[in-house]
Amino acid sequence: MPAPKRLRDLIREIRSARTAAEERSVVNKECAQIRDCFKEEDNTYRCRNVAKLLYIHMLGYPAHFGQLECLKLIASPKFTDKRIGYLGAMLLLDERTDVHLLVTNCLKNDLGHQTQYIASLALCTLGNICSVEMSRDLAGEVEKMLKSSNAYLKKKSALCALCIVRKVPDLMEMFLPATRTLLNEKNHGVLLAAVCLITEMCKLSIDAVNHFRKDEFMEVVPQLVRILKNLIMAGYSPEHDVSGVSDPFLQVRILNLLRLLGKGDAEASEAMNDILAQVATNTETSKNVGHAILYEIVLTIMGIESESGLRVLAVNILGRFLLNSDKNIRYVALNTLLRVVHADYNAVQRHRSTIVDCLKDPDVSIKKRAMELCFALINQNNIRGMAKELLSFLEKCEPEFKADCCSNLVTASEKYSPNRRWHIDTVMKVLTTAGNYVRDDVVSTLVQLVSQADSLQAYAVQNLYRAMRDDISQQPLVQVATWCIGEYGDQLFAGTSIEDSEPLDASEEDVLNVLERALVNNNSTLTSKEYVITAILKLSTRFSSTQPKIQKLIAFYNRSTSVELQQRSVEYSTLFSTQDQMRSGLLEKMPVMEKTRVDEPMLANGGEKEDDLLNGGAASPATQTQQPTEVCESQNILDILGGPSTATPAQPAQPPKSTGGELLDLLGDIDMSGSSAGAPPPMMMGGPPLMDGLMGMPAAAPNPLLDMMGSQPLVNGNENSIPDIVGFEKDGLSLNFSFEKAPPPSTVTTMTVTATNSSPNPLLEFVFQAAVPKSFQLQMLSPSGNIVPPSNSGSVTQIVKVNNPQKQPIRMRLRMAYTVNGVPVTEQGEVSNFPPVLWQ
Repeated sequence: MPAPKRLRDLIREIRSARTAAEERSVVNKECAQIRDCFKEEDNTYRCRNVAKLLYIHMLGYPAHFGQLECLKLIASPKFTDKRIGYLGAMLLLDERTDVHLLVTNCLKNDLGHQTQYIASLALCTLGNICSVEMSRDLAGEVEKMLKSSNAYLKKKSALCALCIVRKVPDLMEMFLPATRTLLNEKNHGVLLAAVCLITEMCKLSIDAVNHFRKDEFMEVVPQLVRILKNLIMAGYSPEHDVSGVSDPFLQVRILNLLRLLGKGDAEASEAMNDILAQVATNTETSKNVGHAILYEIVLTIMGIESESGLRVLAVNILGRFLLNSDKNIRYVALNTLLRVVHADYNAVQRHRSTIVDCLKDPDVSIKKRAMELCFALINQNNIRGMAKELLSFLEKCEPEFKADCCSNLVTASEKYSPNRRWHIDTVMKVLTTAGNYVRDDVVSTLVQLVSQADSLQAYAVQNLYRAMRDDISQQPLVQVATWCIGEYGDQLFAGTSIEDSEPLDASEEDVLNVLERALVNNNSTLTSKEYVITAILKLSTRFSSTQPKIQKLIAFYNRSTSVELQQRSVEYSTLFSTQDQMRSGLLEKMPVMEKTRVDEPMLANGGEKEDDLLNGGAASPATQTQQPTEVCESQNILDILGGPSTATPAQPAQPPKSTGGELLDLLGDIDMSGSSAGAPPPMMMGGPPLMDGLMGMPAAAPNPLLDMMGSQPLVNGNENSIPDIVGFEKDGLSLNFSFEKAPPPSTVTTMTVTATNSSPNPLLEFVFQAAVPKSFQLQMLSPSGNIVPPSNSGSVTQIVKVNNPQKQPIRMRLRMAYTVNGVPVTEQGEVSNFPPVLWQ
């Protein structure tokens, strides 16, 4: 056969292809020739053909047929062949291929080779393609090489050990003794690799952190402090100098490790306080290299139990970053300040003016972080100044910032406002500044605020009227203004003006003209028109000389295509004709609005509050809204498991079976047969405030309907003991089910699922999922954790609530997912041996 073309010729030919089809043609032709050479067992050009195949692989074309040829090159005694062979193994092999296992013996032989470069090739390949089995087989060889006198091999073996520990954390103990001597090396490459190895061990195991903190043979923190001090005190070294800084890569890695060792340990933190201060003050800041080290210094100081003076120093470093001309450095400073603002609030406050100046930066990312940090810095003392700056920012900022800025500014004003007058002025300024970017929460906030401030209602309604008269295009402003005019229209005129406010020169006719403009404006939203028409109706009891025009405006939408507007118009017109005697009573001023704020944290895994889903008739509307989502999640689980559809939405409500239970039946498929026909509706007691407010029922005798689903205590294991069962057991993972059953007539069973692990390896990222048939309702609360410790040293618990209204035998399908030794594992099972007492 003729000699195959060289790699450079192939590259030139592929690059000269004008179309993708032409490139594919060149690649396919070359792959065919390479296959022919492999079949001929051509040893002369095998290295060249594999090199070309690797280039083709890098372009995205299949090259798996060259895997065995890579092994032949690895077995060759020539260094050039081994180099290409090992490179091919790293690119073409992984732990999923069978050929991967064949390279283990070659690696073991080459790890003990006398030539350091061949041994380093083997170390590099092992670190890149090691599987769990290969790591266990060759970890001993790597551990021996860590004790080598050759610095080059020490560095390579330390990096290989890092990859092995990351793949199989159990092998960590094998490398702990060897790390003791690595930090005594003078070679920076060995030191850097050793620090990386120790850092990885500390990230994977808290026991390793404690070992390196308290090791009686080697105290790591003093050694790291000594190395760091030598680096900053050393003179110029061309081998390690980068822009005037001695080995910044090693410095950054050491600071990272110090942060891990000092976290939560006052003694270790005390040992590193002085060196952190020295590095922070002696590092050159004119280059990016110095900025990188200072950034790590800040993270380390804030991450350990450092002194207050050091924390102030760290915040001051970030303050200097804010003055830097580099946008990236300013962004990093703002981002870090936002993370540490709660750690040292007063120190960050000193840089408030610099942070506020960042609001004027042309870069949108910097402006966004500066805005978030400004809101974090607002307190009782600076609310006036910060609100002024943020209102100025609101006027000029991009549209994507306005909604967030408005809501946060209103929230901050509500929390820290010095007085009601200032609060109203600020929120009104937000309304007029942000225009249609204002969210609905701002509208409701100002309406409630004006409702609660009796002495400022005249002031507010006059200023809102002026703002609406000048600009009716801003819909949130129109909605607030029309609501206030409708409620307090009698306070609009000159006789009711207050101090610091010019008398309002307007008549009833003028007010109605402004409202008419908003009512007929094509740009007004449907919601705004609803506000306006209702305000005009209310003004019929507050204005005396404009009744004909009010009736005309109300009748304007009698023939509207909008059902809502037409209904309002017709019903409001009826109040003037057939129900005029009721009108004045219906349109009295509304009582003061009491703001109810719900500050409940969102639960993980899409869960609700513990009592919501299974609390029978007392379920809140929010819970009812979330049920379809839960059903979809259950259906997705079943789809994954490959089983039939076993989860559906709650059944629609049946026709009422007794009088008085109709309203309760809206809450779900509830059997009211227990109530006698004609009996009065049961009174609400112990239900959520929302339901009590809607139904208006006084507290009376306990409602058995509500008690049925969870308002009574569960039966524990004292008198009615329910035996535990083991629902799943495999490869050391065991799931134990314990039960608590509510007393009759409740059909709710609370199961506590306890996951334990008897294997020597921890189960990471543990997720437990369950599904039940259609006739059941299932609620899963948040688990206690996501790591199942090894050797039965701990457990993960999760509470599962099952409602079984039809009292059928319980069946449950399980799915467990976790990671062990870096390998993801998914297990499935089914539990059908639940104790019959649960449904009897």
